[in-house]
Amino acid sequence: MQIISDIKLIMWSGDEVKMKKYIPLSVPNMSGNEKKYVLDAIEKTWVSTGGAYITEFESKLAAFLETGSVAACQSGTAALHLALQDCGVQRGDVVIVPTLTFIAAVNPVVYQAAEPVFMDCDDSLCMDSEKLREFCEKECEYQDGKLRYGRKHVKALVVVHVFGNMADMEAIMDIADKYHIKVIEDATEALGSYYTQGRYRGMYAGTIGDYGAYSFNGNKIITTGGGGAVTAKDPEAVKHMRYLSTQAKDDPHYYIHHEIGYNYRMTNVQAALGVAQMEQLPGFIEKKQVNYDLYQKLFSDCGECRLLSFKEGTNSNKWFYSLQINDKKIHASMKEIIEKLENSNIQTRAVWGLIHQQRPYQEASAYRIVRAIYYSKCILNIPASTNLTKEDIVYVADEIRRILKGLANE
Repeated sequence: MQIISDIKLIMWSGDEVKMKKYIPLSVPNMSGNEKKYVLDAIEKTWVSTGGAYITEFESKLAAFLETGSVAACQSGTAALHLALQDCGVQRGDVVIVPTLTFIAAVNPVVYQAAEPVFMDCDDSLCMDSEKLREFCEKECEYQDGKLRYGRKHVKALVVVHVFGNMADMEAIMDIADKYHIKVIEDATEALGSYYTQGRYRGMYAGTIGDYGAYSFNGNKIITTGGGGAVTAKDPEAVKHMRYLSTQAKDDPHYYIHHEIGYNYRMTNVQAALGVAQMEQLPGFIEKKQVNYDLYQKLFSDCGECRLLSFKEGTNSNKWFYSLQINDKKIHASMKEIIEKLENSNIQTRAVWGLIHQQRPYQEASAYRIVRAIYYSKCILNIPASTNLTKEDIVYVADEIRRILKGLANE
C-alpha cells in the first residue's frame, strides 16, 4: 500500500511505517540574503527593468567570470537569441548546433530565420569536435573567407556545455578560427565550470568563444526564478545586446528606435535574487562536488549502471549527475525506471529527446548522428540539489540500485 502526498511517501513494511520526504531532481537553495534583497527592492519600488540590483548583479557576474562585461536578460534563450542577432545570423545562414541538448539552444536559430545543422555528441555528451571537423572539411566548401554548406553561409555554431561538462573548446575554436565561424557558448548549465589545463587554463565556460549565454532558471546552480545573461569578447557587443534587450531605445524621452529590439531585460526583483545567489555560488559548487563524490562512491561497484565522469583537465560545476544504465543488463524502458523511482518518492528524468528527431526539425540536416542516439536511451539524471543531505543521497543510491537489480533479474 502506498499513499503519496506532495512531500511524503508512506511505505508499509509489515507492522513498520517508514516516512520518506520527496526528493526532487533539482530545486533552488534560498538560504542566504534572497529575502532581504528582494524586500529591499520592493520597498524601494524598483521592481521592473531598472534598478541598482541589475547593475550589481551584472558586475558580480562579470567579476566572477573574469570577463569585461555582462548583460542580464530574461532567460538563457533570450541570451542566445541576442548573441545570434549581434553576430549577424540571418535568413539563409546556417548555424551548427548539437542534437543532444535542450531545444532552447536551437530554437533561437529559427527565430533568426536561419537553418540549423545538427551535430553528434562525444562521450562527454558535448558536441563531437572530430565530426564537426569532418563536416566542415567534407560537406562544405571554403570560398572567399566563408564556409558554405551548399550555397548557404555557415555563420555560427552553438556549443553546449552539457550538465556542466565542458566541450572540447580547443579543437572547436581551432575549427571556428580556420573557417571564420562565430562561436556561441551555451553555458546555461555550466556557470562556474572552467579549464584547469591546456590553452584555456583558468577560463570559464562562456568566456572562450565569441559569445557566452547563461541561465538562472529555477533548476540551475543559481537562480533568479527566471533569467539569463550574455557576455562577449567584444565589450561593444555586450553593449549592443543590452540595447537590443531594452527594445532598442535610442531616446528614452521621445521613444526613438533605430533597430528592432526585444523585451528581454531582467527585472530588479530577479536581480536581487541573483545578487544573493552569487554570494553563495562558490559554496554551491563545493557542495555539488561533495555530493558527486558521495554518489561516485555509492555507485562504484554497481554493475547495472555507472555515474558519468566529467572531462579531465576541467573543474566542472557538476550541475547535473548522470547515470549511464547498462543496457546489456537492464532491458526495461527509461520510462519504467523513472516511474519506479517516482514510487519511491525520488524524482529523476531521462536525457532530452534528440532535437533533430523532433517534429519542427525533422527536415533539417543532421550529420552522422550515432552516439547521441545511444546516450539518449540510457542516460538517467538523478537528484542534484545543493540542499541534499548525506542521508538523501544514500537513500537515492540505495533505491536506484535496488530497482535496477530487480529489473536485471526479471
